Amino acid sequence: MNPLETILARYPVVILDGALATELEARGCNLNDPLWSAKVLMEAPERIAAVHWDYFAAGADVAITASYQASLPGLVRRGLDPDEALALMGRSVTLAAEVRDDFWGQPANRVGRPRPLVAGSVGPYGAYLADGSEYRGDYDLGEDELVDFHRPRMATLVAAGADLLACETLPCLAEARALARLLSEFPGAWAWFSFSAKDGAHVCHGERLADCAAFLDGHPQVAAVGINCTAPAFVPDLIRAARSATGKPIIVYPNSGEVYDTATRTWRDGATRAAFADAAPAWYGAGARIIGGCCRTTPADIAALARWARGIRAGGEGDGAGGSR
Repeated sequence: MNPLETILARYPVVILDGALATELEARGCNLNDPLWSAKVLMEAPERIAAVHWDYFAAGADVAITASYQASLPGLVRRGLDPDEALALMGRSVTLAAEVRDDFWGQPANRVGRPRPLVAGSVGPYGAYLADGSEYRGDYDLGEDELVDFHRPRMATLVAAGADLLACETLPCLAEARALARLLSEFPGAWAWFSFSAKDGAHVCHGERLADCAAFLDGHPQVAAVGINCTAPAFVPDLIRAARSATGKPIIVYPNSGEVYDTATRTWRDGATRAAFADAAPAWYGAGARIIGGCCRTTPADIAALARWARGIRAGGEGDGAGGSR
């Protein structure tokens, strides 16, 4: 059964974790590297484990692994042999699962919440390029080549025991088509698909989110559809667009509201930073049932989100909350 649906059968909201890479940077890690957070997976995995723990402690029901930028060609380019690269990608899953199991092993952490899931991150091809093209989707690869690119990581994450996959920050329908096709090679595996969007209706490459959702609606292994790493201001319209085209659960984990400059690799417009606990009821009211944060969000943001969501779980609708999914 869809692991997200299993939680949603008992709780009205699944709470995702928040940013990994920018949280590692805030804790002093140098991520100025094409491998981004995967660099820390190689050099200091205990720091990733600490971030996973803090998100669980904040109330997250799902940890997303540090494999977003850990592609086979990217790791081989860095100097690992293929077996080492695959082992490192698998370690991203076992690391998160070990933290989850340690956290869940303390009875006080089990009160009023489901056992957390581990989602293996499958970042877009553009993340491997490390040139910002995950926010453009202007790839020079066809669908067959994208399938081949993603296959080793997807196979490794599934084999390592991820509860589901997070096919995330997808800028274009072509990459979603490739990943959905590849997913069918792994019967029993589940994945959510979340797109990066440039406005309230279109993914970054220009396709309508509603069309992307409609395509994925027919794929039985797709656990949820939505958006991530997108400005919070666009989220309500994007939720409505996705809901118009699919009956699958809607997932949203936008960024903080700040803007990433791909040329300088810095964040700007900090004054627009969104308060997630304030915005989440509107997202829930629009139809989102899986909610978390992406770049520049923190354990404090997820803790505030969890406090609101637990209020719904206690029997109320929550301020601004809408009806059932």
